[in-house]
Amino acid sequence: MKPRERQQAILDYLQIHGRTPVDQLADYFETTGTTIRKDLTVLEADNKVLRTYGSVVLAAASDEIDLPLTNKTTINLEVKSKIGRAAADLIKNGDSIIMDQGSTVLQMVPNLSRFENLTIMTNSLHIINALTALELDFELLMCGGTYRPKSGSFHGILAESTVEKFTFDKLFIGTDGFDLNVGLTTFNEVHGVSKAMCHAAREIIVLADSSKFNRRSPNIVCPLEKINVLVTDSGIDKSIHAALIEKGIRVIVVD
Repeated sequence: MKPRERQQAILDYLQIHGRTPVDQLADYFETTGTTIRKDLTVLEADNKVLRTYGSVVLAAASDEIDLPLTNKTTINLEVKSKIGRAAADLIKNGDSIIMDQGSTVLQMVPNLSRFENLTIMTNSLHIINALTALELDFELLMCGGTYRPKSGSFHGILAESTVEKFTFDKLFIGTDGFDLNVGLTTFNEVHGVSKAMCHAAREIIVLADSSKFNRRSPNIVCPLEKINVLVTDSGIDKSIHAALIEKGIRVIVVD
């Protein structure tokens, strides 16, 4: 494989798998670590990747694209599925919960059939359709508002005012970026409903695969000090893990 072909293949691999150790890339492409590092040097010079702590992730300039949910769902799907399963384990019968729109939160739905007497509000048409397909005796609430086709979700003043009329036990929310200084961030300019959800829930549970760390998108959704639980994967950097625990956040890591 020629260097340029391999470099494009590396970008394709990172788009699917997120943050990846450099040694793992060398094994996958059956080449040496030196060769991969040369490729990454080229890609980093082109502002296409960012190398940190012996791993590499797509650079913010490449990542900060508001992808449709159908595209996001296919990225890191296996990891998101495991995170969704672990997040569902935090639910108890009789809970009232909010599920914010997002591809990782959507992965919780297949794991909810074992519960009884749940009250669930969401702004996601994808989540409400998946919940309806389970044919379970849950009380389902949609917040309404202005429909955003790209994310398949509802936003705006009507959605925000609806959420503000309720209180919930738990909020399950994803993120485009997780920054240790500012908390959860998003590309989505109409993020007011997500902020309203954070105010309406007694416990905020964040679902984020490890590729989301050290990313900062333009809009702040929830400050770090309001987060109670983070569910992520084993790719999380040890220093980030330790910093979150020090700040009083419970961190659940899936294998």
